[in-house]
Amino acid sequence: MIVTVVSMPEVIVTRTDAAEARTRLDRDPFVLVDIELPEETPTEAPEQPQPPAHGQAQRQGEPEAESLAEQLGLDAESLDWFGRAGEPARAEYRKEGTGLVIPVVHEEQIIHIHAVVTERFLVTAHRGQADLARTITDALQHERPPDPVAVLFLLLGEALGTFRQAAVQALLETEELEDEMFEQRNPAQVFRLAQLRRHSALLHHSLRPFLEVTDQILTRRMTSPNFPEERQRYAREFQTSGRLVLADIESLQEATRRAFASYSSLVADEQNGVINRLTIVSVVFLPLSFLTGFFGMNFTFLTDRLESRDEFWLLAVGLQVLVLFVSLYMLHRTRIWRRLREND
Repeated sequence: MIVTVVSMPEVIVTRTDAAEARTRLDRDPFVLVDIELPEETPTEAPEQPQPPAHGQAQRQGEPEAESLAEQLGLDAESLDWFGRAGEPARAEYRKEGTGLVIPVVHEEQIIHIHAVVTERFLVTAHRGQADLARTITDALQHERPPDPVAVLFLLLGEALGTFRQAAVQALLETEELEDEMFEQRNPAQVFRLAQLRRHSALLHHSLRPFLEVTDQILTRRMTSPNFPEERQRYAREFQTSGRLVLADIESLQEATRRAFASYSSLVADEQNGVINRLTIVSVVFLPLSFLTGFFGMNFTFLTDRLESRDEFWLLAVGLQVLVLFVSLYMLHRTRIWRRLREND
């Protein structure tokens, strides 16, 4: 576990441990704590004591594993979810502060940042490296927010920015793939489109529930007369940005569906061209096959009347040449022939 403490308003970054972070949370008036948890060892809530097995005595004085909230001196009972793996999007208002589980896009994956904010501190926890933590630290040096709540809205804005950036990049790639389809089609394009469509669904399913829960808590807070006007402005800006980002993701979903439809339409046109060519072949050779089969029959008229070579050339060969020219003339007069020439 890596603990980073940022002292405000001087923006002094310090790497420390959980014990020192707990001391700073109790002492400093304005502090930010970011905790990077290992991915392979998720932090669990304290386990309930199990009864001793038959023939074994329960060990006395054995310490129980502390949760992350307990290690930082926070309210472990109401923050049992803090730092726990697999937590969905969350936004809850408590008497002493607000707790959130914020989805963030990181390398085409969705990670969740756990955040607890009060009037004195902001504590975040995430599993593995998160570029958002470094981005927030850099932004603090320029914007200098007046309190931890302002830092929280800065964090929420940067989280929305990761979704916006992912949606725009995927949208541009989808449009490039759609343009390439009109030049040349290959199965790799369909596979990549399927990946982009799945990615858009992942973005939508991750962001929409979070925006819904945050809208509920922010709407309740903004109706309170004790909610400062500056924070109402932060809340309204976040809600507006959230709707715009969600619209970008929905545009990405629509673009992927349109690209799939375009690919299917182009493939259908190619199949129609093949069917039209087969139809032309059938129109040309079907009368020839009929004449060949007709003159190949062994009945009295053919055997008794058509005995000379001139009659053979006139009827057997000349009639087939005539049918061939008539078939080609009819095809040339129809739209099928012109359509094939335009496609070529």
